[in-house]
Amino acid sequence: MTKLTDTSNPAAVNEYITKLNEPAQSLVKAIRQVILLASDQIGEQIKWNSPSFFYTGHMQAFNAKEYKRDLIVLNLRQKDHLLLIFPTGVTIEDTTGLLEGDYADGRRMVKIFSMEDLEVKQEALQHIIKQWLALIET
Repeated sequence: MTKLTDTSNPAAVNEYITKLNEPAQSLVKAIRQVILLASDQIGEQIKWNSPSFFYTGHMQAFNAKEYKRDLIVLNLRQKDHLLLIFPTGVTIEDTTGLLEGDYADGRRMVKIFSMEDLEVKQEALQHIIKQWLALIET
C-alpha cells in the first residue's frame, strides 16, 4: 500500500499528553505505543478534542461521514477507566471479545482500567487493529 498522506501530528498528541495528570498520562502513553506498534500505517492526531489514530495509506474514495479512515479515538472523561472508541468497530469480526457495545452508528469500545489491564488486553487489542486494517479497501 502506498502512503496517501502524512498528516500525522505526534507533536500535538505529545502536547496533549503532557497536560494530563497521572495515572492517566502514563496510561495514555502506553495505549498510544500499543496502537502505533500495531502498524507503521497508523497516524495520530488530536480529533474530537482527544488523541485519535487513523490509517495513513491509500484508500478508495468514501463519504467522510463514514469515518473509514478513523481507527481509534480516546475518551478520557470517565474517572475509573479510559475508553478506546472504534468509530467503525461493527465492521470488525471480533473473535477476542474485547469490543463492547451495540451502537446504531457502528461504534464499538474497549475499556482500559489500568496499566495491568492494558497489559492483559494488549495482544487482543493489536489483533483487532490488524483485523481492521485488513478490511481497508485500497
